Amino acid sequence: MREEEKKQPSQNFLKRRWAYPAIYLASAAIIITGILWYQAGNDVNEKAKDYSYDGVPTDNEFNQPAEEVNRSLENFVMPVSSPEDTVIEKQFYDTEASAEEQEAALVVYGNMYYPNLGVDISKDGQEFDVLAAMSGTVTKVQEDSLLGNTIEIEHSKGIVTRYQSVKDFEVAVGDVVDQGQAIAKAGKSLFNEEAGVHVHFEIRKANVAVNPLEYFNKSLATLQEAQLEDKKVSGEQPEAEAAQENAAEDQASEDKATEDKATEENGADDATEEKPEAGQKPKQENADQKDDAADNGSDVKDEE
Repeated sequence: MREEEKKQPSQNFLKRRWAYPAIYLASAAIIITGILWYQAGNDVNEKAKDYSYDGVPTDNEFNQPAEEVNRSLENFVMPVSSPEDTVIEKQFYDTEASAEEQEAALVVYGNMYYPNLGVDISKDGQEFDVLAAMSGTVTKVQEDSLLGNTIEIEHSKGIVTRYQSVKDFEVAVGDVVDQGQAIAKAGKSLFNEEAGVHVHFEIRKANVAVNPLEYFNKSLATLQEAQLEDKKVSGEQPEAEAAQENAAEDQASEDKATEDKATEENGADDATEEKPEAGQKPKQENADQKDDAADNGSDVKDEE
């Protein structure tokens, strides 16, 4: 009897009309509350993540750091496809080298001596593709009648590679190039005609030329950490206009000296032709005297 009395209130509650709707509404409220709580937790986690970039904004803001990392892992390589088939026509002028090696690294142009600030690379006198020694951004593409056209690629702040005596440009200023990408073809230059078809290759840090052979197969960080104060070579390559003017003046001086010498030689020859041989003049004078005497004798006979 008591158990029936205990069950009776719950049975009476379920029998009421609003019992089941109330249960459904309560369940829905609990579910909605759980969903809202879960979404609020995700929003907090998303806000906690830092997607900001403190560098200078660029068009490719998030890819740029990745490019810098990849570039720092690269090593400098020779700007040719098959280094084993190349020849170094002229070495870098090293201030610590012997006097003989330094003399061999001088370029003679217009009666002036210039230290070679890179290496001159050739392939049996044949044309070949000039490749980027390291990934970077092209900062200079310039035609140069003396040095044979120039391309510069910047790899890090203040560190560039320079390619001279090239032709058939395949890049423009602002282009981003990959290591090993063809940028031009080897050509000739008036500055170093002895090298024939070649590429003049330089590596510079803060505009100080370094020996490329010392940095091939070494990373960009190696050059960044290098101290170059004592290795700066005095003397730069000539500017095209100034060097050509000097060469023209030297040529004019040589031509004038040659002309003066020729004039002196011609004057000496003329003087030799006009000078009578020894004894010729006295003989001529004696003959004239005999003619005068004969004429005088004829006049005397006529008077008699």
